[in-house]
Amino acid sequence: MNVAENLAEVLAEIPPGVGLVAVSKFHPASIISEAYGAGQRCFGESRVQEFLEKEKDLPSDIRWHFIGHLQTNKVKQIIGKTTLIESVDSERLLDLIDRESAKAGVVSRVLMQVHVAKEETKFGFYPEELLQYFSERRFEKLTNTHICGVMGMASNTDDLSRVRADFREIASIYRSIADDSALGLRGFDTLSMGMSGDWRIAVEEGSNLVRIGTRIFGEREY
Repeated sequence: MNVAENLAEVLAEIPPGVGLVAVSKFHPASIISEAYGAGQRCFGESRVQEFLEKEKDLPSDIRWHFIGHLQTNKVKQIIGKTTLIESVDSERLLDLIDRESAKAGVVSRVLMQVHVAKEETKFGFYPEELLQYFSERRFEKLTNTHICGVMGMASNTDDLSRVRADFREIASIYRSIADDSALGLRGFDTLSMGMSGDWRIAVEEGSNLVRIGTRIFGEREY
């Protein structure tokens, strides 16, 4: 497996204006170093302890995205170490990120995770919950958190029409918030959806940030 070649192939396929998060979870720092050497700077991790181990050993200009379910008792450990927390799946978690960011004297950038997939195992705000959060302007109480957009996942199914419908719904929710000038949001411009198996459909439906791991790094090593 040649990580640099895989990365180059993926980057050649992704259209202009769409960012790439190289999902490095479950892969060792040495493999991330290969992708870094090939020019990739944005990587995605999903487990706090694993992320912290890698973060301390790898170059400081890496832009780390936390993409997994973030437990409230682990929030403090990653504040100030991420470029973007993509997986804010509850208001309780968001408020805790904000409090810990204030204590640390940093501003944390986050995405709101929306749940449309037909599996209960996935996390996130239900569409009506997320829209209500913004319509009630509850984001105004945040002092040290910048909501940059929305993240979502499609149902885990071979039915591509279902996958497309899920991405279309996520994109619609994102646009309804981003296009509401009355909210006065600034920098709400990121729609993160699409992974190795379905990113093309996600991009067709409006994604401007994709999370690709297996295509670059191969199957999980541990």
